[in-house]
Amino acid sequence: MKFMKLGSKPDAFQTDGDKIRYVATELATDIAVNVGDVKFYLHKFPLLSKSARLQKLVALSNEENSDEIHILDIPGGAAAFEICAKFCYGMIVTLNAYNVIAARCAAEYLEMYETIEKGNLIYKIEVFLNSSIFRSWKDSIIVLQTTKSLLPWSEELKVVSHCLDSIATKCCIDTSKVEWSYTYNRKKLPSENGDDSHWNGVRTQKVVPKDWWVEDLCELQVDLYKRVISTIKTRGRISGDVLGEALKAYASRRLPGFSKGMVQGGDIAKNRLLVDTIVQLLPSGKGEVSCNFFLKLLKAVILLDCGEMGRIELMKRIGQQLDEATVADLLVRAPAGETTIYDVDMVQSLVEEFVTQVQDVHTDLHMENEYHEIRSPKFVSDASKLMVAKLVDGYLAEVSRDPNLPISKFIRLAESVSSFSRPSHDGLYRAIDMYLKEHPGISKSERKKICRLMDCRKLSPDACLHAVQNERLPLRVVVQVLFFEQMRASAASAGDSTPDLPSSIRALLPGGGSHGSSRSTTTNAEDDWDAIPTIDEIRALKGELAALKLGNGDVTKNNAEKVSGNKMKGMLISKKIFSKLWSNKDRNGEISSSETSESPGSSNAEETKSSTPSRSQRHSIS
Repeated sequence: MKFMKLGSKPDAFQTDGDKIRYVATELATDIAVNVGDVKFYLHKFPLLSKSARLQKLVALSNEENSDEIHILDIPGGAAAFEICAKFCYGMIVTLNAYNVIAARCAAEYLEMYETIEKGNLIYKIEVFLNSSIFRSWKDSIIVLQTTKSLLPWSEELKVVSHCLDSIATKCCIDTSKVEWSYTYNRKKLPSENGDDSHWNGVRTQKVVPKDWWVEDLCELQVDLYKRVISTIKTRGRISGDVLGEALKAYASRRLPGFSKGMVQGGDIAKNRLLVDTIVQLLPSGKGEVSCNFFLKLLKAVILLDCGEMGRIELMKRIGQQLDEATVADLLVRAPAGETTIYDVDMVQSLVEEFVTQVQDVHTDLHMENEYHEIRSPKFVSDASKLMVAKLVDGYLAEVSRDPNLPISKFIRLAESVSSFSRPSHDGLYRAIDMYLKEHPGISKSERKKICRLMDCRKLSPDACLHAVQNERLPLRVVVQVLFFEQMRASAASAGDSTPDLPSSIRALLPGGGSHGSSRSTTTNAEDDWDAIPTIDEIRALKGELAALKLGNGDVTKNNAEKVSGNKMKGMLISKKIFSKLWSNKDRNGEISSSETSESPGSSNAEETKSSTPSRSQRHSIS
């Protein structure tokens, strides 16, 4: 820390209690100066030789035949006045970053100008500020902090603006020119620590990180911090990602629990002001701030009930970078009064914002092709869409544990990303299975709707094996899974032929029915296929799948004949099991026709709550 000593005489100021200060000399004091509630017994001559204001006050007191004057509004109070008084006596005074601005403002109040005496206090302080304080990184920050209690004097004397300029200039300087000390406790690169390997035995110069200044500025109060960051941004020399890192560090330092996605304790009004300020200071470029930081800010905005504009802005920014988020980031508690645990509606809005961005890109590309203009729209890659689809699948699997989650919200959120092509539906299957597990009382119609969200053709072999044994799935879905698993086994055995299944079974498969034919299946038949499979059906289908895997597991390049045999065996077994299932239903009078077809949009069976009978086996991937 820089400091400056003024004067040469020893300090002769003494204290008599907390409220009285006097100069211990052989010469009796001749004036009493009241500064607030502290009384100074001093001598007129040294004071009047350097202060124009004291000259006026003493002249006024003489007219009133009084040897006492009152100073009530001097900036810096009694401590700052004492520094000025000691300077008038020529006593030793030490100025540093903590007291120099108070002394400067007090000297201005006392009018200690060069016109009164050459080399007066104002001049000496200005020299010290410009030659030392404003050239020091940490002293500039300390001085800026002291200006707050000295307003409006510090503002009018342009001390604040000088501090801001000094700090911003240093933040924007080339890192190779940073020669002063700074605080940096975060993880550094080896090169930043100076621990990188030597080249030809010569130690390379220590590298200063681009965000070297971030932690020191966290010491500032929010109003001063806002002014510093705004000044830095106007310079245009600091990248948005560094500014984003600075705001993240400040939020983590100033908001208890922020790094954990919450706000614990503290003054609510101050915390609200801090969050609103950070949102206002966010850089505007996409990718300059991490999605994780955006989501933590959004959680803080919700918890502190901040302004609606900040919430809307954050949700828009998050929607643009939703592919960077994790499931844990999205688990935001629902507002008070909601029945659900998590705020699913908020996530729905974020996904819709991302979808809107995708649609805007497609519109821009269409316009570009139509008018042959040169445009550069924000590109949303297929990889980003796939990441968002997987994110939604994982999120649904987590929130499905909530027994109060309405199925309508589940379906709506899942359908928001249904247009995003993804090679596997295992994540969606896991979410659906979790929902069915936690909501056993939903109706057949609801069970059918939720299962329609997934494409059985995109389930992995492991997921297919689980699905065939899953008692929570409707029989229609189980049959579809088994059929597509057989098709996959047949294709792997070097053939593309489809098993010769009864038309009644094909009607259960996507696209298997004739959309132009009349509906011949009764409501009871629909209910039966949408019902939960019995234990005998589960065992039969499980055995069928095992037979398929056994037949497919012996494939080698040199046993094509065996492969063909296994393939035909699997097809015959599959046809036999399907026919058996169908004939059992037909004999029980549950099906009135051997052929069914269902058109999209056909009416569902009457919604009745299904009850799952107790079974000896239950399976779940959750």
